[in-house]
Order: sequence, then structure tokens, then C-alpha cells
Amino acid sequence: MKVNVQAVNFNIDKKLVNFIQEKLDKLEKYCDKVVSSDVFLKLENTSDKENKTIEVKINVPGDEFMVKKTCKSFEEAVDISVESLERVLVKYKEKMRTYV
Repeated sequence: MKVNVQAVNFNIDKKLVNFIQEKLDKLEKYCDKVVSSDVFLKLENTSDKENKTIEVKINVPGDEFMVKKTCKSFEEAVDISVESLERVLVKYKEKMRTYV
């Protein structure tokens, strides 16, 4: 799957990009029709410890799904986002089966 990673307000390192790619590649076992995904990493200018926001948009034929999470670290946010997307893709796949 093609993953586009964009960072807002900071520079992203290669390790984080590879981590995101690995996690999102695992989503293909839940729905094999995933075309691409866009990941936006934002560093909020607040004094809170949870100031790292991630938005993940998954494109499937005829639809797209978006998840937004804010956590203490980008890795934690990616893990939580992937778990949410797993549930969404399983529901999507079951829904598509009923129409076929």
C-alpha cells in the first residue's frame, strides 16, 4: 500500500516513517482493496503532554475512512489509530459481502 506521510510544524525522521509504513501495511490483511493512505503528523503548541496528533486517511474504492488521535507519542497514536482502522475495515468488508 502506498503511504504518504506529512509532518506539520516539525521534521520527521526515517524511523518513524518506517514504523508507520509497517503498521499500515498490516491493515491489508483486513481489507485487500486499500488503495493508499495519507498520514498527517501534527505537533501542537500546548503545554499538555498529549500534544502529538495523528490523522490517518485510508482510501478504498468508492470510500475513505479517517481516524484522528492525540497521544503522548506518535508511536502510541499510530498504534491506537491502526486498531480503530482495523475495526472499521472489518465492518466495511462485512458490509461489502452482504451486497455481493
